[in-house]
Amino acid sequence: MQELQWSKTPLPGRASLLAAAVLLGALYAGSTLVTPLYPLYQHRFGLSDLTITLVYATYVIGNLGALSAFGHVSDQAGRRHISLLMLAVGGASALLFLLAVHPAMLFLARAASGLAIGVGAATATAWIADLYASADKARASRLAAAVNLAGLAGGVLVAGLLAQFVPWPLRTVFLVYLLMLVVTAAFTVRTRETVDASVRAHAQLSFKPRIGVPSGSRAAFVAPAVTAFATFALLGFYAALLPNLLANSMHTHSPATSGAIVAELFAACAVTVALTPLLPSRVTMFTGLVLLAPSLGLLLWAQAAGSIGLLILASALCGIASAFGFRGSLQEVNRIAPPQQRAELLSAYLLCCYSGNSLPAVGVALLSRHVGHLRANVAFAAVCVTLALVALAIGIRQTRREDRPTAMK
Repeated sequence: MQELQWSKTPLPGRASLLAAAVLLGALYAGSTLVTPLYPLYQHRFGLSDLTITLVYATYVIGNLGALSAFGHVSDQAGRRHISLLMLAVGGASALLFLLAVHPAMLFLARAASGLAIGVGAATATAWIADLYASADKARASRLAAAVNLAGLAGGVLVAGLLAQFVPWPLRTVFLVYLLMLVVTAAFTVRTRETVDASVRAHAQLSFKPRIGVPSGSRAAFVAPAVTAFATFALLGFYAALLPNLLANSMHTHSPATSGAIVAELFAACAVTVALTPLLPSRVTMFTGLVLLAPSLGLLLWAQAAGSIGLLILASALCGIASAFGFRGSLQEVNRIAPPQQRAELLSAYLLCCYSGNSLPAVGVALLSRHVGHLRANVAFAAVCVTLALVALAIGIRQTRREDRPTAMK
């Protein structure tokens, strides 16, 4: 691969860090861009609730395949090359949505989105960590988490507003996103490369699938991995199923409303991350796990009561809980990651995030066909709380194990 001409005059340190953050936010914006549009696609193509949930969840196929084979490739080929490639894949996904004339194109578009987000987010997150000169990656983790959540919030909010108030809602959204990807690519080509000994020949790249968790980090990885799964299960519930919850329990069919409530969740996440910079990673992670149960309880109460007001309160609390769980677990993973395997370990972490983001939502959609929406959501809440308790127990045990040698000195 040859270096792009613009890369010979890279942006200075802080500007490169900002460009990497813009890259991460732009990629994640594509994840929630379709959320307010699902009812429109459902009406246009005559799809069932389960089918539309499967469309949402299809991107996990792209995630799983991409991250297992390609998640660590930026450690070899360089952050810039892989990022630009994933922006192109994200653009292809947007074009598929833009030109969709058959439901099959929605599945293809979502899978392409999963590929772009899976590899691109792992690369951008590792790039942000690289661009921090300090050995303490806590600030890098907070920035990555905040940008991630801001991208999710911005994508769903803008999509909901465009779908509600502009012509051609299933077209305009993706035209705007394509323009955003072009602008992001212009910044990315000038972002400072941080992989010194990158592989330049395609034949030298290794695409051998691997778990991505070094043996010395496996015990410490379990608690943040389970935390990430449970946290993203809650986020995936909002992104996939909130429009149906609003329609079935509160008789609200507005794309702008569903987009605004999902955006509120992610905005609460981003604000919480920004306002809690000094909390240690494990304290942050444990706080998120403790808050998960009351968050889910309030969400179920809102659904049972059919109350938009309670749903707004529940969304804010869910956002706070998700922020602590996500930021704390990501910070833990960055703390335990060997520098030369950072993208590989982050890929394993993101696999847990994306699996949690998709698979439980499909389970809820399947279960709701037999027991109804409320009971299915109660079962979902019970599973999430159980996972939170498991992660909390494992995390506390790991903390005691690591603190024991220090106490004996």
